[in-house]
Amino acid sequence: MIPDYRLLETRPTVMQVDLSALSRNVERVKTLIGSAHLMAVVKANAYGHGLSECGICFEKSGVNALGCAYLEEALMLRDAGVKIPILVFGGLLADQINGYIEHDIDVTASSIDKLNVIESAAQSLKRRARIHLKIDTGMERLGVHYYSAQAFLERVLELKHCDVVGIFSHFACSDHLDKTLTKLQLERFLECCDFFPKHSLPMPIRHIANTAATLELPETHLDMVRPGIGLYGVMPSPEVPNNYSLETCMSLRTRVVYFKVVREGSGVSYGHRWKAPQDTRVVTLPIGYGDGYSRALSNKASVLIAGKRYPAVGSICMDQFMVNLGKGEAFNGDEVVLIGSQGSDAIDVQELAELAGTIPYEILVGMNARIPRVYRR
Repeated sequence: MIPDYRLLETRPTVMQVDLSALSRNVERVKTLIGSAHLMAVVKANAYGHGLSECGICFEKSGVNALGCAYLEEALMLRDAGVKIPILVFGGLLADQINGYIEHDIDVTASSIDKLNVIESAAQSLKRRARIHLKIDTGMERLGVHYYSAQAFLERVLELKHCDVVGIFSHFACSDHLDKTLTKLQLERFLECCDFFPKHSLPMPIRHIANTAATLELPETHLDMVRPGIGLYGVMPSPEVPNNYSLETCMSLRTRVVYFKVVREGSGVSYGHRWKAPQDTRVVTLPIGYGDGYSRALSNKASVLIAGKRYPAVGSICMDQFMVNLGKGEAFNGDEVVLIGSQGSDAIDVQELAELAGTIPYEILVGMNARIPRVYRR
């Protein structure tokens, strides 16, 4: 998404994305994976960071492929000039397949029926389709069950217009401390992959490792890893520590637009969910749940002003929320940090996720297009 500079000139709220940090994270992951290829996952607007800008940055940083959720994301990347392979993970319908083939986008084949319609479309277009076979090893979302994959893989032998580029699965619990299921899923996946050497066929690119597995389980790296949230410097859960010097790539900042003194006992915002315990100074910030700053953070989150923490008070509104300064000072135009560092303190995505009772992914992808993005190196 290219920033609208008319917005940047007028909107006090902005997300800053450090593309140099993104590139450095790529290099750090490469040191962990040895000879394995690296697919950078850019679904959901690159986890809120900007699909096209991050896709281009990843390509320039030397990743081998990009992964996204939907065909339209892949088409946006192609329109932005991305040339490297792009895999769409999500389910597909028959009328979408021509779009994959015509734009050289890798297709997830998740059943015999999907194989058949992909083969038919490729034959009609007189083109070859690039496919990745999806095996369900315990996620129960997409893919052929590992215990009934034989017929699916045998159908692959009959394909005349498809190139089997990869075979993959997805971990359900790799960001948990207990890796029992993750290791069982890996075992199931590798048993399915044995089909190819048993039939004297070249092995497709095997990939199963997401961020947590890439960082913590080297045995899952196989031929390619596909980290997502970790490449942006955010850990998938509190059970996966950042021991790898991965850098947070974004910050969220706004400015004070209003100052008032609220009298003791007066309620603030919708529902008066907070009342001033004594006369207190309150400022208003021009960002709310309409931008993706979750209403669940009401009366929970803090912000940084002049390097000091102050609490959000009252219900977060669609476009604004209030902050209690107590006896502190702030003036119209002062910078406010919602995610990022200021002075000696910092607020990270994990902190907001825990306060909102959700996961870091939801905090990131919830930051919508109304917030201008500014990219820097």
